[in-house]
Order: sequence, then C-alpha cells, then structure tokens
Amino acid sequence: MKRREYPLNIEVNGRKIKKAVIDPHYEIKHSDSITDEIILDLVALLDGGTFPVQTRDDIFEYFVTDNLRLEGKRYKLVWLLEKNEIYIGIVNAYRRQS
Repeated sequence: MKRREYPLNIEVNGRKIKKAVIDPHYEIKHSDSITDEIILDLVALLDGGTFPVQTRDDIFEYFVTDNLRLEGKRYKLVWLLEKNEIYIGIVNAYRRQS
C-alpha cells in the first residue's frame, strides 16, 4: 500500500500547506467508513486553525484532532507536520460513535 498525495491550499498553525499525504493505514480497519475523500474534507476543516502538538521529535510534530464533524458524523484525525515542509501527513482517521 502506497501513500497517496493530493494538492491542497490551507493554513494550519500559521503554516501554508500545499499538499496532503495520506497513509493507507486507515484502510486496515476503517475502510467501511473512511475514504480519501472524507479525509480530505476533514483536513479542509483544519484550515485557519491552531492545534496543540501532542508529540514532537527531531523532524515531526504529531497531532490528534477529535470530534471533527462532517455531515452529522464525528471523526478523529491523527496527523503530522514535518519541519520546513509544506505538506500535512495523515497517519490515521476513523469515525467516532455519536
């Protein structure tokens, strides 16, 4: 399974983001309720926001955004930003029970 890349134009935590890179990990357990299109819609909800870093290492900052709402459903998004890069990496996404 390969990572997939999509063009994007949002700002998150004051950074211009030009690309989404989606890891296919979500497909292992959540392919019945999550698609790349849903993930891209969830990422769009991050536009203009400022989010706390959950974990940080030398290269990446990791984030967890819970209770994202899309079409009346709740989702959790696990994502990252790499230092000095213009992409958002999606580690995992899944639908939450209402």
